[in-house]
Amino acid sequence: QVQLVESGGGLVQAGGSLRLSCAASGVIFRISDMGWFRQAPGKSREWVAGITRAGGTNYADSVKGRFTISRDNAKNTMYLQMNQLKPEDTAVYYCNFQPPPRVDAWGQGTQVTVSS
Repeated sequence: QVQLVESGGGLVQAGGSLRLSCAASGVIFRISDMGWFRQAPGKSREWVAGITRAGGTNYADSVKGRFTISRDNAKNTMYLQMNQLKPEDTAVYYCNFQPPPRVDAWGQGTQVTVSS
């Protein structure tokens, strides 16, 4: 059974930083392409960043230059380093496979709140 558990969210002031983690189990993580997604209040879930099994990365334009996605296959864990946070980054952040995300793999997410 696939399980993805997000952590590391919190409340931070604009301009601050947070590092999110995604711990995977029940899957051969090292051969999986993964991504981070977020859902702000009243909005649809959107893709934020992705990382391939080989370590290639790509980002949504809204976070490019501020966020960095990475992975540690030995720990079955993916990360999202978020710098220069803005109030519009406030959302629940999720990790999942890509593309496309697996319907059965959505976790509880981790709340990120950026105050102005």
